[in-house]
Amino acid sequence: MSWQTVPLRKLITPNNKRNRPDLPLLSVVRDKGVIKRKLDKSDNHNVIPEDLSNYKVVSSGQFVINKMKAWQGSCGVSQYEGIVSPAYYVFDLDIDNPRFFNYSIRSRAFIDEFNRISSGIRVDQWDLSLLKLKYIHFPLPPREEQDQIVRYLDWKVSQINKLINTKLRQIELLGEQKRVVLNSTVIKGLISSPTMKDSGFAWLGKIPDAWHVRQFSKIATVCSNLVSPQDYFELPQVSPANIEKDSGRLLPCETVREAGIISSNHRFYKGQILYSKIRPLLNKVTIAPFDGLCSADMYPVETKLATKYLVYFMLSDTFLSQLTMTENRVKMPKINQDELSSILVLCPPDDEQRAIIVHLDEQCERIDKIIGKLNDEIALFAEYRTRLISDVVTGKLDVRGVIVPEYEAVEDTTVDEDVEDSKIETDV
Repeated sequence: MSWQTVPLRKLITPNNKRNRPDLPLLSVVRDKGVIKRKLDKSDNHNVIPEDLSNYKVVSSGQFVINKMKAWQGSCGVSQYEGIVSPAYYVFDLDIDNPRFFNYSIRSRAFIDEFNRISSGIRVDQWDLSLLKLKYIHFPLPPREEQDQIVRYLDWKVSQINKLINTKLRQIELLGEQKRVVLNSTVIKGLISSPTMKDSGFAWLGKIPDAWHVRQFSKIATVCSNLVSPQDYFELPQVSPANIEKDSGRLLPCETVREAGIISSNHRFYKGQILYSKIRPLLNKVTIAPFDGLCSADMYPVETKLATKYLVYFMLSDTFLSQLTMTENRVKMPKINQDELSSILVLCPPDDEQRAIIVHLDEQCERIDKIIGKLNDEIALFAEYRTRLISDVVTGKLDVRGVIVPEYEAVEDTTVDEDVEDSKIETDV
């Protein structure tokens, strides 16, 4: 093959154009590269300064990299015009096919290299040296091979994305089935009244005599215990991204060191409830199976009720309906502690709580097993996609003679909007 190996400095030129606060905000995330930033100025998790004149201008086709998260893969060629944090590097590209560069620079080979050359006292202070970045070796094929690689990868990645999206749809349908079972059990067939907005909490039907309705604050306590994450590098770290929406299922977690979380975290303990306060309608709640840290986007909760009963109740439409009682709440990016405290909870006697748990455990176990298997298959497809891209852009897999048929372009839909937002870094 007639490939060259060139230092990146021959392909990238820093561009520090600024003073365009009228342009839309962009950010760079690990899973999708450059994205349009969806947060507004009311979000206190990712504070946007009033003065955006110092933000760097990005044009379509430019390369953008978050120097503090490069080792996680937060880089990409932008499809958009906008502005990014001054903490990012922005480069003009001198390459025949920018989409080939995007596939290459976001491949595992380069992420590993960014990891190697990033440095700092601790993981949350790692920084990518511009000088070292410029001297990374970049495998560069001729223009016609760049074009063929992009055609081939667009085709194969779309095939993989289609398989992943099909399994995601199956998971969604199973989740709906589980939701029906859960709602019919937790609320015993009672349905929240359309007049709830006016009356606060009304019911059609009669609540069993032994049941009570209590404010969340009366039966549960939010445990605020903010700590500095660098003191707990080896503990598991849980963020909203680690909790499957609507299911109560905890997904695999990294350690604090691996996750590279730089903000404050809550210390939590095994058996506590972990509830995501951002984008509450995604309904992310689980029971901690270990001690660890959770991001400040989450509430560790202890309860006087049976813990699993409260989790099941929080997954029910009875709980969710109270998050949507006003137009304000629908639009809010997060639920604050006062609002959570005011949520009303159905409290059966202890023996009925246990009976509900046993019934739902039995009914949901089969569904959860199928969902777990589908998620494992999605992870395998995603790993295959990562490996395929790396092999092709480095020339390990020669695709020059491959005829690419007509195909449907399919985007990856595995990243939830709240996950994207939760990965947007505070400006430095």
